[in-house]
Amino acid sequence: MANSDIRKFPVGIQSFTEIREQGYLYVDKTDIVWNLVKNGKKYNYLSRPRRFGKSVLVDTLQAYLEGRRQLFEGLRIMQMEREWTSHPVVRLDMSSAGAEPESIRAYLDDAFHQYEKKYNVEVRQLTSLAVRLKNIIATAYENTGQRVAVLVDEYDSPLQHSWHSPHHEACTNIYREVFAVLKMMDAQLYFVFITGITKFTQISLFSVLNNLSNISFDQQYATICGITDKEIKENFMPEIELMAETGNWTIDETMDKLKGYYDGYHFCAENMVDIYNPFSLINALCDRRLRNYWAASGATSLISKFVDDFEIRLADFEKCEIMRNTLETSDVTGGGPELFLYQSGYLTIKSCDEFGYILGIPNTEVRQALNEMVLPALTMRKEGD
Repeated sequence: MANSDIRKFPVGIQSFTEIREQGYLYVDKTDIVWNLVKNGKKYNYLSRPRRFGKSVLVDTLQAYLEGRRQLFEGLRIMQMEREWTSHPVVRLDMSSAGAEPESIRAYLDDAFHQYEKKYNVEVRQLTSLAVRLKNIIATAYENTGQRVAVLVDEYDSPLQHSWHSPHHEACTNIYREVFAVLKMMDAQLYFVFITGITKFTQISLFSVLNNLSNISFDQQYATICGITDKEIKENFMPEIELMAETGNWTIDETMDKLKGYYDGYHFCAENMVDIYNPFSLINALCDRRLRNYWAASGATSLISKFVDDFEIRLADFEKCEIMRNTLETSDVTGGGPELFLYQSGYLTIKSCDEFGYILGIPNTEVRQALNEMVLPALTMRKEGD
């Protein structure tokens, strides 16, 4: 492949619009997106580890729900969608909100202000955030004649970072206040999609909004984030060949190395297709080398908040049992360290039976990152420990 033929990788880009308009490589998930909206539930929650493409998925959903057909030319959804109805979309990215109640309120205040201007919502003084969201949804519906879609990306980011801090309860109170509106506005809503890593059931998303369907373990959505072997062969073979040439490996050796480093994730007992970490895979193909990209992006920063004595328990997580109900429905704050490690990508499903799951470390990259994290702590411990 000549230098002029080298294709553009969307490294660090989370905008579906930019990926499509600027000609970046895109792994086509639009058939799953169409099925989720057209044939799925109305209220949906999806948990996937950080850097697994949740934000690109949310951006793809927004473009589709807004009816921006031109962005989807040549993709699978074009064979499925006939109407391309434009719905008003309210999108919130809670990773921008900070970990204190004041910063959450400031973010929501600014976001709601933008939508109030967009839909000409009458703004009254001293109106609560909950009432403002209610008015935005109602006015958008009245102005357009179409029901509203609400997309909330990384809903749990402020709650993760405030956990074990004096601000945590105040943060959850804001969530209870604001997001309970979504159930109240059911008649004006078309589709609700919420992403996160960890699950905090005491907030309104899972208590007040009790019709929220957790699709994280559903068979048809197992590959909605991440990249499969089939998708690698369909999309990245020129880059595989370049990496093989750079490393002086065969194509098969290159595929095996990538698989060992970045593959091995499973998110559904009924669909155990292997899934690669997309962030690490794309970086490796772009750089043509094997490195620990995921942990270097800050993936291990929250372990100490949720797992005690991790350094002396690491061996316990190589193969650990967990009840099915604990993994699929429990709150991260009471489900034990295995639950947090699964939700955040350090463990994955290895096998299962009617009683529960066997979890283990998914690949070389994660194992290496965890070993590097625990070594300093281990060397500081006393010989008896």
